Amino acid sequence: MTASPVLTHWGPFVIESDGETVTRVHAHPDDPAPSPIGQSLRQVHECRVARPAVRRSWLEGGPGTRPERRGREPFVEVDWDEALDLVAGELARVRDRHGAQAIFGGSYGWSSAGRFHLAGNQTKRFLRHLGPYTDTVGTYSSSAASTILPYVLGMPYLTAVAQQTSWSVIAEHTELFVAFGGLRLSNTQVSYGGQGPHHTGAWLEHARERGVEFVNVSPLRDDLAPGLGARWLHPVPGTDVALMAALIHTLVVEELHDRGFLERYCVGWETLESYLLGRSDGVPKSAAWAARITGLETDTIAGLAREMARRRCFVSLTLAVQRQDHGEQSHFMGVALAAALGQIGLPGGGVAFTFGASGSVGAGPAPARIPSLPVPKPHPDTPLVSVSRITELLEGPGETAVFNGRSDPFPEIRLVYWCGGNPFHHHQDLNRLAAAWQRPETIVFHEPFWTPAAKRADIVLPATTPLERSDLGAGGTLLVAMQPLVPPYGEARDDYATYCALAERLGFGDAFSEG
Repeated sequence: MTASPVLTHWGPFVIESDGETVTRVHAHPDDPAPSPIGQSLRQVHECRVARPAVRRSWLEGGPGTRPERRGREPFVEVDWDEALDLVAGELARVRDRHGAQAIFGGSYGWSSAGRFHLAGNQTKRFLRHLGPYTDTVGTYSSSAASTILPYVLGMPYLTAVAQQTSWSVIAEHTELFVAFGGLRLSNTQVSYGGQGPHHTGAWLEHARERGVEFVNVSPLRDDLAPGLGARWLHPVPGTDVALMAALIHTLVVEELHDRGFLERYCVGWETLESYLLGRSDGVPKSAAWAARITGLETDTIAGLAREMARRRCFVSLTLAVQRQDHGEQSHFMGVALAAALGQIGLPGGGVAFTFGASGSVGAGPAPARIPSLPVPKPHPDTPLVSVSRITELLEGPGETAVFNGRSDPFPEIRLVYWCGGNPFHHHQDLNRLAAAWQRPETIVFHEPFWTPAAKRADIVLPATTPLERSDLGAGGTLLVAMQPLVPPYGEARDDYATYCALAERLGFGDAFSEG
């Protein structure tokens, strides 16, 4: 019997193993509130991919054969050498005949909390050696925020998140915490890239004990824990921007905004002020105007603005408010609201993002920059497609894709290469995606499990799970040396080993592995 720590997206745990299977899952000694999701690590193998497998029609007829049968017909297991030869040959065929842009490299990084075996980095490193393949930009979680914030704050979204206020400062200095989109404690069990010890619940209680008052701006009453005594404002879903605009309008007409801050630290205030006061379109964005849109009372909106101005106020924007059409407007207006209050840079004031959407936010800066697998820079000719537009990419080669001020034609995708993630879990309008999924000639997946997406592939290469390999995990202030706890299932291989073998066949093995 052996026991070893492991870091996952939902926290650190200590795992007991008999050498073949996981027998017990314990809380990590540094985690005061472990997530019950950890018990899922006591996995069974009934859904595992045991050996390389090829869809029967594709194996018999080659690329493009009977794509409408993806997800409906059996797979044929083959040995690794045959599978690798098929994949390498198909990558070379598409690249040489149609150009590397005809290869779409899909990967979504929740596959592993380990820094080396992160599937997204492995895939980008491999395919960027192959050529300027078609890649995605943005995330399903924060695309609107990550697109707008560089224009508003002058820094990347993740940089802003890394630099924002910690819970210890909030508990000490904040008087009023206004949470647009709520601050749901269950969401804080999880964090992209690896969740460290769970402290959010304890910090919320500590902040409440210190006198911090919370306002939950959300359709859901329990988006802030009942024990915090939060006030609940429930505007019509999707009307947060109107509410924020009216809050700023009230600050301006009642001369509660910080003119000195706006003049010294902001550019463009005069334009926004003109819009809010109705000078540019004849419609003042007043509390009465917002009341008709949001369903809130006029006095409630105006009263909140006055309270935010007279108290040390923390404006929190969770991911929910930007996961919608025109979602970038919520983060623009939220930053503008914090600027009008003039408290950005003051302890416990200003604006922050993803509180209540990720467990590591607010824990304070990580003790060191954590190393990961180096990824070459993308080729200048690499086509980039917004992650939410995979269906349009497959449906409409040659059609114009507009994203973040750029207009580019969709390339014609002949081969989809996916490692890490499951688009038939993540993507929108799955019936439409399923129809577009029939267009490529070949679809290759690395997968530990027979997910809905793997079942719709042509070639599936079995991958190990984090419990079957060595890695380095980092979450919050915790660094974990992760050792294999059980042997690889069947003939599963690490993604790195698979890519090394393919790179050798394609002529860039040394460049990919660096020995």
